[in-house]
Amino acid sequence: IVVTSGKGGVGKTVSVSNIAVALARLGKKVLMADIDIGLRNLDLAMGLSDIIVYDIIDVIEGKCSFYDAVYKFENYGTLHLIPAAQSTDKDFLNPESFAKLFKEIEADYDYIILDCPAGIEKGFKSAIAAADLAIVALTPEMPSVRDADKVITLLEMANIPEIKILINRVRKDMIKRGDMLSIDEITDILGISTIGIIEEDEIVIKSQKRNTFAVLEAFSLAGKVFSDVA
Repeated sequence: IVVTSGKGGVGKTVSVSNIAVALARLGKKVLMADIDIGLRNLDLAMGLSDIIVYDIIDVIEGKCSFYDAVYKFENYGTLHLIPAAQSTDKDFLNPESFAKLFKEIEADYDYIILDCPAGIEKGFKSAIAAADLAIVALTPEMPSVRDADKVITLLEMANIPEIKILINRVRKDMIKRGDMLSIDEITDILGISTIGIIEEDEIVIKSQKRNTFAVLEAFSLAGKVFSDVA
């Protein structure tokens, strides 16, 4: 599953980490892979940033095995992370190398969730190369929807079997006043069905600062929907 977006700041990494934690807590074997080469964030979301040794590029270049680079979060069940490289040039990215890596290890996991870089550059092509399902994250603003539309077109051209949208940071009061695009308007523009509609929730922001997850918070509206998505 690749989680992608047309622009940054739409809650992609938060979505990946919460859905992955929820799936692991359901007893699934889950791998999170950060493909945002040079701008990695998934390790931060998981509270790991100071202890990264090997990364996904090291694996692809043969500097270490896949299992040397994987970090395990046993508190949540079988939840693993392979981090992105912080400093490697994006020109290094090769879609075939990424597809080969994930095909080699896919039998070990129920779900592999790829945190894709925002935009439509080479990193995007590498991230979608092995995907069976694409989730396009966006917010209810026209620039985000327009960029999501471009991404959906590229996903369709790449023959991704299934595409869904995940709408983050929704505010019902603003939709009611006409100050924010409604869910119907977004789905009409994009022609793609939703996998989740995440309301604006300050628990998400608090959980990021505390290195925990909205899906673990009993009163988090966003956490409940992330769990439903899982």
